[in-house]
Amino acid sequence: MNATQPAFTVQNMDFYYGASKALSNISLEIQPQKVTALIGPSGCGKSTFLRCLNRMNDTITGTRVDGKIYLKGQDIYDPNMDVVTLRQRVGMVFQKPNPFPQSIFDNVAFGPRVMGMDVNLNEVVEKSLRAAALWDEVKDDLKSDAMGLSLGQQQRLCIARVIAVQPEVILMDESTSALDPIATLRVEELIADLKKDYTIVIVTHNMQQAARVSDYTGFFWLGELVEFSATDSMFTVPKQELTEAYITGRMG
Repeated sequence: MNATQPAFTVQNMDFYYGASKALSNISLEIQPQKVTALIGPSGCGKSTFLRCLNRMNDTITGTRVDGKIYLKGQDIYDPNMDVVTLRQRVGMVFQKPNPFPQSIFDNVAFGPRVMGMDVNLNEVVEKSLRAAALWDEVKDDLKSDAMGLSLGQQQRLCIARVIAVQPEVILMDESTSALDPIATLRVEELIADLKKDYTIVIVTHNMQQAARVSDYTGFFWLGELVEFSATDSMFTVPKQELTEAYITGRMG
């Protein structure tokens, strides 16, 4: 396999909610072991696009995708693509922390158990919590209720839960918007650390966050990808007037 093969290649993708077209002619490549940020105003299609990457939109009746999305060369909408396997390879962290009402240990062990993975659960739980920068805070309380953790800890637990099933890609949909500034910083530091091992795609309303943590940025507007480039370039010399207007706060 080509080591520089994109994690995702999206070609001429349209997305529909029933008869309503939500995304139009999206084409981009998401590079492996980099952080890609998706920015743009509310309702512009960022989260819809993110959910196309692991087919979460399939759960909504009447949705349709035209065009192609390839995960390391595999068409994810191919009829032979197993969606459960896809979502194991492409994990997702949501806007609000959503731990299960179970122990910390059982939250992290949930995926490997359900998928019947042949692993040592104690080792997986510790490794995943360490990777999510949470182990030192909870190692003596693994049997305690995950709902008793702070919001920031709950979100890092949800990241550990994703890591436990050994994904290739981690999608993060506004994953710090419910957190306080200190918890947000912890997650941003975690993102920087995780990209050594994972491809990460984040949706964020916070342009400063996109500038801080991402390597590439895509700017969405009214269901279209206006511009996609290296983050440094986009925030210093955007190619499109609309991008500049949005980044400087004159529009959006």
